[in-house]
This record gives sequence, C-alpha cells and structure tokens, in this order.
Amino acid sequence: MKNCGALRAILTAGLVVGVLDISSALVIWWQRGVGARRGLQGIAAGLLGANSFDGGVITAGLGLALHFFVAFMVVTIFYLASRKIGFLTLHPVVSGMLYGIGVYVVMYWLVLPTVFPTFRHRLGNDLLAIAIHISLIGLPCALIVSHYSQQARQS
Repeated sequence: MKNCGALRAILTAGLVVGVLDISSALVIWWQRGVGARRGLQGIAAGLLGANSFDGGVITAGLGLALHFFVAFMVVTIFYLASRKIGFLTLHPVVSGMLYGIGVYVVMYWLVLPTVFPTFRHRLGNDLLAIAIHISLIGLPCALIVSHYSQQARQS
C-alpha cells in the first residue's frame, strides 16, 4: 500500500508539473511566433539534433514524450529526496521554491549548454525561466508530494 501512495504522488505531480511547464512553453513559443510542432521538435533536437525539425509530427511527439519524461524524473528525484529529508514535505513552499531554482540551475546551466552548444543566457529569458521553475515546477511538485506524504502519515 505504501508504494501505491508513492506512485500516486509521483504520477499526479508529474502530470501537473508536465502540463504546467509545457503550457508555459506553448505560450512563450506563441508569443515568439514559434509553432507548437516546431517548439516540440526543438525539445527532440536535444536527442536527435537538427534532424528533428524534418520529422514532422513524429519528432514533435518525441519532444512531448521527452518533456514529460523529464517532468517525471524531476518529481521522482524530489519524492525520493523527501523520503530522506523531512524538511521537504514539512515545508513545501520553501522547499518547492528552492527545488524550482535548483531544477532551473541544472537545466539552464548544465543541460541546455551541453546539449545545445550555441545556447546563450539572456537576463529576460533567465528571469522568466526562474519564475516558471519556481511557480510551475518546484512549488506544485513539493505541494503535491507533501499532500500525499501527509495522507500517508495520517493512515
């Protein structure tokens, strides 16, 4: 039964975080004149390189799948850490904000520059990315995991 609660927490938080984050990306792409298919292909380009832009709906679908894979990994890491560090579920607002910043640092300072060597930081983009990572990734992740942790403690 304990694993069922873990699975529910990870699935719920992963779906919420994935949907919120991709929704923000869709809005940003729309504002910048980038279509959803091209934006999703851009995600797949991290794996396939420039060829992803020639793959149509298939590589866009791969980009969406990769996006959700990353969202579930981000949530799983937080969940597993919360089993060892009680502060994470006892103080979900603080831990969620800090985790969002941590995820931003990993993605924008390690992953993106490694996968896309031409990636460059710009203050406006970075401030928006930090806000998104705090409010749409870290906080929902921590609040949902905390909610399921409290349920488990009460049963």
